Amino acid sequence: MTPRVLKLTRVLSLALIVFLPIAQSANTANKKRNVIIFVADGLRHGSVNAADSPAMAWIRSNGVSFENSYSLFPTFTTANASAIATGHYLGDTGDFSNTIYSGYPLFQSGNFDKAVGTYTPFVENDPILGDLDAHFHGNYLGETTLLTACRMQGMSTGTIGKLGPTAIQDIPELNPINGKFVTPDTVIIDDSTGTPDGVPLNQLISSALKNENLELATPPRLQPAGNNAIPGILTPNVDQQAYFGSVTTKVILPLFKQRGKPFLLVYWSRDPDGTQHSQGDSLNELRPGINGPTSIAAVRNADNNLKQILDYIRRDPELAATTDIFVTSDHGFATISKHDLDAAGHGTASYSAAFIYRDIAGRQEVNDHFLPLGFLAIDLAHKLELPLFDPDSKIDGPDASKIYEPVDPNIPQQSRNILQRPANGNGLIGGSGRILKKTDAKVIVAANGGSDLIYLPVHAPVLLRRIVAFLGEQDYVGGLFVDDNYGMVPGALPLSKIRLVGSSKLPLPTIVVAFKTFALDSTNPDMTGVQIADTGHQQGQGMHGSLGRDNTFNFMAAVGPDFKQRFIDPFPASNADITPTLARILGLSIIGKGELKGRILEEALIDGPSFVSFKQEIEMSTKTESGKRTILVYEESGEQIYLERGCFAATPDDQADRACR
Repeated sequence: MTPRVLKLTRVLSLALIVFLPIAQSANTANKKRNVIIFVADGLRHGSVNAADSPAMAWIRSNGVSFENSYSLFPTFTTANASAIATGHYLGDTGDFSNTIYSGYPLFQSGNFDKAVGTYTPFVENDPILGDLDAHFHGNYLGETTLLTACRMQGMSTGTIGKLGPTAIQDIPELNPINGKFVTPDTVIIDDSTGTPDGVPLNQLISSALKNENLELATPPRLQPAGNNAIPGILTPNVDQQAYFGSVTTKVILPLFKQRGKPFLLVYWSRDPDGTQHSQGDSLNELRPGINGPTSIAAVRNADNNLKQILDYIRRDPELAATTDIFVTSDHGFATISKHDLDAAGHGTASYSAAFIYRDIAGRQEVNDHFLPLGFLAIDLAHKLELPLFDPDSKIDGPDASKIYEPVDPNIPQQSRNILQRPANGNGLIGGSGRILKKTDAKVIVAANGGSDLIYLPVHAPVLLRRIVAFLGEQDYVGGLFVDDNYGMVPGALPLSKIRLVGSSKLPLPTIVVAFKTFALDSTNPDMTGVQIADTGHQQGQGMHGSLGRDNTFNFMAAVGPDFKQRFIDPFPASNADITPTLARILGLSIIGKGELKGRILEEALIDGPSFVSFKQEIEMSTKTESGKRTILVYEESGEQIYLERGCFAATPDDQADRACR
């Protein structure tokens, strides 16, 4: 499709967001249906077993086990939250990663009484989500979510759990009026509930919480991640999630039951993700990494929340007969490397790793020859010989206005006027560092973890090819993807190959950089995965975002009156397929504006077929001068693709599949 035709399609499709009842299958006709979506954030497929997660294992054994399941790449929380919510790939939702380039400085309109902020927001934040909504016409995703559709059909709706992905499930409810949140019809309870930045509760929910002796404010998550000298936490996120579990089973589900209407509830468990990020079992060591006792306890913590919900449903015969439960994880996980490039321990030669980084107090905060947070922005600014500014740190400028803080790793330590590294890893490269309605930077880096996004605000083919050629020589790169408008670029595949080109309202990344992954045990690669990560967490802690199968292999299972029993589904299934499947069960057809949609998992439904056609494909870019290229292994079923793994390697064509293992 040409750019001109694509733009026309976007305009015409805006009028097609409607809700239409469709003919239900025999097993659902004339029957009330309730749906619960349970998301265990960061749960790897291989982490589920009868000992550590009996509730999940029970659903997998007694309902449908999706044995060939997939996260969407980039494998980040809000990206997959947008897919779970809408049933669309990221090219339509525009939620490309947890940190994105917004195209404007946040809060420039004064929403939520916030000062003008960054161009690179971290979107696990309710006011940031609300400001994005306000800027992008009330719904920054541009697609109707399943929860929104159910709410508009008169169903009871609620979403509870982790800050960010929870509210994304009914994102229009965060659109501010007169710069403030309004009380939503959907129940939204997350980390910020009860704080000035939280979405307000209606009086009925507040009264019910008081009646159950539950606080009106969510308990804080107390999980310090430590630093390069102090280990992180050794306990999971028990107290906060116990609160969410109690709110769900003592307040929300009883209220929904009392109303007597069908309901849709989304429960987003922060664990095991949050604990795997911050665990202290493996400071600066790759073993045990995220396979230590603290991470295992985090899986149990999420499973306990699911058990609470299951027990509530089972105790009520009517609910048990009418409620479908779909369990998924947004992405897998891997152990972080800030130095090692392979299991043998060979270290990175990155320019950024040659410096001693110190905090304001003078303490060395990055180990010798380790990658600092923001290494990609530092390396790229050095290569381009352009100034680097931190979009998340502001200082007084020469004319009494605020400017973004300069970054220079050569200075002795972090200061108030020049940073050694970007505070959150993000960077504005080139330009003046001034806070403008549209940045004058030539390059923007949004740091995310296992992959980073690079944006060129102005179409610049020469600069683009220079950047890709440089990245192609970096030892930490595991794959490169480039905006289709730049044509074929040696070493890179087009963004459309990973379904990032669609109807998004948000700026499209120019380059997606996946970082290198490897396994410590070749006999069990999915559970011993390691990835280079642009993060403030330490070597040995956990991250995601890459194209390793350890990240793309999420956990998915379903049980209930509309799903087959004891069925192992071998066909590819992804987070984008959840909403189309549940919409079918609920008798809804949600016609959005974008065309990058998931499929209905018909083979998992009790009247579904026994076979789904699919095939495995390998895509390879042209080679760089050094012979390296991006290799992408994926499965394809109809119009849907399922990204399995990728790498950046010099290898013969007949060994490409093996190179990415």
